[in-house]
Formats: sequence, structure tokens, C-alpha cells
Amino acid sequence: MVADCSPEAVPDAVAAFTDRAVRDHCAVETARRLAADAGFETLSDGNGRGLIGALAAVGAWRAHDDWTYEHIAYRERDRWGTEREVDRDSVFTAAEDAYPGVWDTVDRVEGTAVCVPRTPCPILYGIRGDDPDACRAVAAAIEGEPVADSQLFLTNQGTDAHVRDGTVGEATDGRSYRLDATVRESPATRAGGHVFLTVGDGEATIEVAAFEPTKRFRDRVRALRVGDDLTLCGEVSDGTLKLEKFAVRALVRTERVTPDCPDCGRSMESAGADQGYRCRDCSTTAPGKVDRPLDRDIERGWYEVPPVARRHVAKPLVRGGFDAPTHPER
Repeated sequence: MVADCSPEAVPDAVAAFTDRAVRDHCAVETARRLAADAGFETLSDGNGRGLIGALAAVGAWRAHDDWTYEHIAYRERDRWGTEREVDRDSVFTAAEDAYPGVWDTVDRVEGTAVCVPRTPCPILYGIRGDDPDACRAVAAAIEGEPVADSQLFLTNQGTDAHVRDGTVGEATDGRSYRLDATVRESPATRAGGHVFLTVGDGEATIEVAAFEPTKRFRDRVRALRVGDDLTLCGEVSDGTLKLEKFAVRALVRTERVTPDCPDCGRSMESAGADQGYRCRDCSTTAPGKVDRPLDRDIERGWYEVPPVARRHVAKPLVRGGFDAPTHPER
């Protein structure tokens, strides 16, 4: 696609299409028509779906105002498909020196160099961050096989551009949302180590999942209890919200329990339907259950999946701009 105008002069309809393309589903014919209306030249092959991404890229500068950088180093052609030779220690050292301006280069807990692909593609590594010079510096500090070429890109990675505000009742498959909800059913670990819970807003409920590849993030989810108020971000697939991050807004701090006898300390027993509780040994009574403080293993604020499990477009907490305390993963 060739657009004969500056990025700032892209038509409103094309900028609006960019926003839809990132957060919704678009038809090839819509992209083709908008390009024709704007006077853009197009060439497509196959099913033509490349026109959607191409037109969205043309309108991106007007549609969005949060940008990040990625410095990509490419392999020599005769090495494509072979095991990459990248010095792990140099990657971790460079990542530590440049953090937080450069992020998601490594996962320190899992011991993984996230920036190095595991697929047989031509890319040797990709360094993402908010500062282009810092991205270049990290790349320069990495030791390994020869770099055939490199390029710095302006991107929407790490921006949450794909996330839309919504409600539990309107959440639809194939889209990513930011939802406010309350925990309705306690977290449960299922086969494969995946953690599920149910949240709701009014009459509407939705199943939420933290899958095994999110590693330690699952412990954050397991720490939630029925009644906790949350904001959740993730993509809905097959009716399940796949968590990317969540914020704890309010925590349940007490639970209703059978009272203990004030004289002997033993747990009381039911005195009968609607008759409260009594101690069998001391004959002391209590009108009903009492509140007991809970020792919670989680605090207010935002939690996220670790770098090893983060989608490219998902915004890392370290980038800031969140509406509550953050607990970044490194």
C-alpha cells in the first residue's frame, strides 16, 4: 500500500480504521474501499488480508499517541533455521544495566532471554524499550554470532493498544478488554497447572484463566478470594478471559467463622437452627458467627504475567501510567 500524504494528513476514516483493526475484526473489503476513497495505491495477493494491516499501519500515527521502540538484529542467511549463538550472560548484564528504559529483554526468575526467538526465523534478537538509544546500546552489548543487519522500529508494542474498556456482560470472543468485576468463585487449579476462577458484575459472570505458561503469575491469582474487587485485562477466547494483568481494587479482610468459647478457647457448636452457638463444656453461648481477620498474601495494585509470557502489545507495569500501585515482574 502506498499513501501519497504525510502521516499527519491521513484521513479521519483511515485513522478510525486503525483503531478498529487493533481492537476488533475488520473485513478486507472495508480496507480496500477506504484505501480507494483516500486515493491510496494497493497491491494484494492471496486472500488480501494483508490490506487490513497495511491500511492500519498507514493510519497508526494519527490513531495512537503511545509509541515504543524495537531494535531488531538479523541473522546471516546461511544461519537461518540453526541454533542461535547468543551469549546469555551478556544479555542479562545488558538488560540489567538498561532497565527500566529497556524492558522484557529477559525474565530474571525463569532465567530466559526473552529477546531471543525460539522459531527458525531470520531474527537474532529484538530489544524493546522507551528509549531508542538505550535499545541500540543493549543490542551493541550482546555478544554472539555475527549480525547481518539491524533496524530500529517505532511500534505499538507494550502499549495495551489492543485493550478496550468493557463490561463482563458484553465481553465477546476474539477481543481484549479491561473489565471491573468481583470474584464470585474461588480460584481452582486444574489439569496442566492452569488456574481458573469466576468473576462477575451484576448478573453477568465470566470464567477467567491464568494458564500454566504464565508461571508465577498463577500464585497471584490463587491468592484471590470470593468478594475481592478487581480490574482484569485480557483476551476473551471460547468464553474465557485469558489474563494478562489485573488490579486488586479492594480485598476481603475478614471471614465469618464459628466463635471460640471465651472461657476454654474451644470452638463452639451449633445450638440448633437459628439458636446461635454454645460451648458444650462451659455452657457459654454466642448469637452467631463472628468476623475473623484474614492474613492475605496479596496487596492492592496491579499484577502482571512475567516477561516470558507477555504478549508483545501488552503494556508492562514498569512503563507506568497505571491508576494504582504496581508490582512489576522482571
